[in-house]
Amino acid sequence: MRKIKRFLLFLVFFVAVLAGGIGYYVFRPLTFISLPLEFSLEHGSGLRSVAHQMHQAGVLPNEWGFIWLARFLGKSAQIKAGNYQLENAVTMFDLLSIVTKGQATQSEFRIIEGWTFAQFRKALDSNPAIRHDSANLSEVEILRRIGATATFAEGQFFPDTYYFAKGSSDLALLRRAYQTMHKHLQESWKERMPELPLGSVDEALILASIVEKETGKASERGMIAAVFVNRLRKGMLLQTDPSVIYGLGQDFDGNLRKRDLNTDTPYNTYTRTGLPPTPISLPGLSSIQAVLHPTSTEALYFVARGDGSSQFSNTLNEHINAVNRYQK
Repeated sequence: MRKIKRFLLFLVFFVAVLAGGIGYYVFRPLTFISLPLEFSLEHGSGLRSVAHQMHQAGVLPNEWGFIWLARFLGKSAQIKAGNYQLENAVTMFDLLSIVTKGQATQSEFRIIEGWTFAQFRKALDSNPAIRHDSANLSEVEILRRIGATATFAEGQFFPDTYYFAKGSSDLALLRRAYQTMHKHLQESWKERMPELPLGSVDEALILASIVEKETGKASERGMIAAVFVNRLRKGMLLQTDPSVIYGLGQDFDGNLRKRDLNTDTPYNTYTRTGLPPTPISLPGLSSIQAVLHPTSTEALYFVARGDGSSQFSNTLNEHINAVNRYQK
């Protein structure tokens, strides 16, 4: 009987200590390097992914405690995506409450698919809700400040809607857009179709930026990507107008002339074989996927029909007839 009483006393003591330890862990203030602290939770993230995102952002000292607390309180499915800002120290319990109630900041910025980096930066600079820390920085300095390994800014930022706290730095948004682009690129590259004539992720990004600018009808991305992939395989000129226009820069007045097609620049795909040296726009995920999973076709040419769609041809004679029909 005494042994049973001792065991029960020990059990009560153990539970009390455990409860006290858990309570201390859950209700003690978290330690941050600095405040305010911004972090974002991506749409469609599960509990483990949410905990990982907050750990990576410096919000959580470890992931398992938050995961355990959310599951214990039955709040695993109540966490809301968005951009959050912590102004003061909070406990893990407070943090769970914040992200389940969706106390996210409401300011948002949308990067449009097909924008150039210059267009993206102009829109960013004109947004009154964001702090313009990059205003006087060169492209190279911006890339360095956000920890990018790329040597050029064009094409490096993922088109999407980004939420941020009013007054937060534009460099934080640039960093998120850069990291999001490269996350999608790396994941898509791993699952690419075999034997593509693309030697690197950078080449895939360049071609995706061309497909983004050439596509008038979303359902044709795979076909347009396939035409360029087929041309690369055969060593043919890509002959894509958007690349020529990009190379003209501010000299382009809205009218692409024959002399422009004959004037050699690094971006003139009528005078130079292969891909241009950098992307020409910010491509979306659909264009990236189209380049890495092009439609199976022998088409080598396409021409706009005038209604947003394109006519695809396997031979030059077919293409000439299509041009005469739809362009002349």
